Amino acid sequence: MNKFEHELILCVVNEGFSDAVMEAARDAGARGGTVLHANGTANPESEKIFGITIQPNKEVLMILVPSDIRSAVLEQLYNRVGLNTPGQGIAFSLPVDAVVGI
Repeated sequence: MNKFEHELILCVVNEGFSDAVMEAARDAGARGGTVLHANGTANPESEKIFGITIQPNKEVLMILVPSDIRSAVLEQLYNRVGLNTPGQGIAFSLPVDAVVGI
């Protein structure tokens, strides 16, 4: 059993895909998120190894969710904006031990 009530999901996607991320997350029960603009730093070898083109402009979404929907949100993100999609997204979660303001 998870002792944390909330999880922070971080999703990094190519620029222009934040709406798709939030649509997928909301479909799994998330209520909202925060978008940060970032630059990717992958080297050209990564493009060769993984067979994908690395777009330097990224969007990082922070989505705070109750722990019991974390897996559903991650699954939706994988299916709709994962590495095998134009969004080329990755997502992971971190436990949150304290939350205020919600």
